[in-house]
Amino acid sequence: MKRLVIFIAIALSSTACGEAGLLDGLGNRSAQVVHGDTSTTTSTTEPEQADAPLGSVRASDVVWYNDGIANEGIGETSFVIATVWARGDGVTSVIQASRSEIATALPGIQFPELLPDRVGWITSQLVFDVASATLGRDTAAQFGLWHLEPYTVDGGRTALMWVRPATGADTIGSIVPESTTSGLTLSWVAESFHYQVSCPPELAEEYCWQFAETAMPLSLLLEEAAA
Repeated sequence: MKRLVIFIAIALSSTACGEAGLLDGLGNRSAQVVHGDTSTTTSTTEPEQADAPLGSVRASDVVWYNDGIANEGIGETSFVIATVWARGDGVTSVIQASRSEIATALPGIQFPELLPDRVGWITSQLVFDVASATLGRDTAAQFGLWHLEPYTVDGGRTALMWVRPATGADTIGSIVPESTTSGLTLSWVAESFHYQVSCPPELAEEYCWQFAETAMPLSLLLEEAAA
């Protein structure tokens, strides 16, 4: 009888453990835990990204026109800069580059997360000092935001953005606006770079301000697009 009681207790204990599970690692989409002959699979779903505000589109959801021209900017910073320079003719300072190449060539560079929903394409270039074959000090990268397919129609561009390394004369702080007959220009300094965006008069100023106010690391935008 004593042996029978012990046997029943062991059987009940094994049955209870069959439904137990270990905590899976943080960030894992799923984990499978096996206990003896019984396995349990648990899964979690990452939260969906919030929709862009009305009238806006996320930069990760538009077509980056030059993303297909290179091997996603693989390599060290100096290697990527040299690779893009070799793509040019040795005379032209503005050379087409993928956003991955730009993110690698200029670590920490930012780009607006939110754009007007009329923007469907983005062109991207690195800008060089031709004499030294190094990135320019006045402009190191530039981006074109287009509402029509790039380079097909005059006037198909919605806005322009220029980026250069910040200098000792630059101060991280507020966005500086300048209104002219050609539209609104905003300038600001964040981390190691000075940014300037030029918006034509026909673009509502709130969208121009949105460019500056939603700037985030370009490397993170790449991760969003890959997710």
